[in-house]
Amino acid sequence: MITPERIRDAAAGLHEKIVADRRHLHRNPELSFEESETAAYVAGELQAAGIPHRAGVGGHGVVGVIEGRGTRTVALRADMDALPIREQNDVPYRSRVDGVMHACGHDGHTASLLAAGRILAGLGEELPGRVVLIFQPAEERAPGGAAAMIEAGVLDGGLQMREGVAAGGPAASGTAGRPAAPRVDAVVGQHVNPEIPAGTVGFRAGLFMASVDDVFITVHGVGGHAAKPQQCVDPVAIASTLVVTLQQIVSRRADPIVASVLSFGLFNAPGAANVIPDQVDLAGTFRTTNPAWRGEAVALIEATTRGLVASLGGKADVNIVRGYPALHNDQALTERAKAGAAAYLGEERVMELPPAMWGEDFAYYAQQRPACFYNLGVRNEARGIIHPVHSSRFDLDEEALRTGAGLLAWIALGELESRG
Repeated sequence: MITPERIRDAAAGLHEKIVADRRHLHRNPELSFEESETAAYVAGELQAAGIPHRAGVGGHGVVGVIEGRGTRTVALRADMDALPIREQNDVPYRSRVDGVMHACGHDGHTASLLAAGRILAGLGEELPGRVVLIFQPAEERAPGGAAAMIEAGVLDGGLQMREGVAAGGPAASGTAGRPAAPRVDAVVGQHVNPEIPAGTVGFRAGLFMASVDDVFITVHGVGGHAAKPQQCVDPVAIASTLVVTLQQIVSRRADPIVASVLSFGLFNAPGAANVIPDQVDLAGTFRTTNPAWRGEAVALIEATTRGLVASLGGKADVNIVRGYPALHNDQALTERAKAGAAAYLGEERVMELPPAMWGEDFAYYAQQRPACFYNLGVRNEARGIIHPVHSSRFDLDEEALRTGAGLLAWIALGELESRG
């Protein structure tokens, strides 16, 4: 019989390996669409675990398949890419790549999914169905890796796998007899959350995360000496006015009950104390939970930018990159997963989460299949693990990884035994 205790024991037995996997990935981060070595590492670990797999799916994606005795199939997804951030943590596993860091926990996601795969594969014929392991590239940068993997057929079945070979076993050859990935019935993913304590998890059914659109603006002016502004068209002054004005699209044009945010994180004016530059580059993000307002706001951002900049004597280039849709968790699947988490961890360690303005390309899976995306607590105040994701000081409590690995496996088991 497969009990929570059995899965917890299996996760505990793998904890040292989970930490080693996570630290290897943390030391060797790769940016979105560049995850070739990360994918090779994941494929090697699946090979060693005897899990049939295929690399190069939708870019650097890797897919593994674990066959059980049932016909229902659940997919478990982890993302693999890092961020363009210079790590400030003084830890033995600090990033070796200057300016690149796993500051969003994707190293922990990947390590947890590898371990969940090992746990489920170890059940053999007791596994009551089939599990597809999705190791996805490029979550951090639109257009993202989820859409490409879906387009490649990761949910629809038919992808041919390479046979996994356990360590010390014979290598596979040829293509005859290779298994194919089955059609997926449901998708589950988890994301670390440094705002909730390690050992706890959080769920939200229905609307969970916002849509994401990236805003890139270049304000062109006429540069010159800062002591002679009348001879210039100052793009710094224009861009400063623009950033403040664009905030009114959210504060004055959006319905106050519709969640909406516009933030600019890049303002690049390559001048000097006495030099007015020729141009200023801006980059920001627009997020909302309402699809109709999303389209209206994007049009307003572009029109306001062009009109304001022209009125002040400049010229604007505007590029708004449509990003991920809002993420909606399936009600029934999320309720089952939440109940499974309570059985696995205890009800006191399972919480209800509010909607968030984060964005996730997991939303694309949720548009195709019933899906549940939940949060894994990794905060440990006693150890100073308190910094937010996308921070140069972000870290996670590695004790949480055994929770992450075991719970992924347990939720998958529960979903395989459900009728969907």
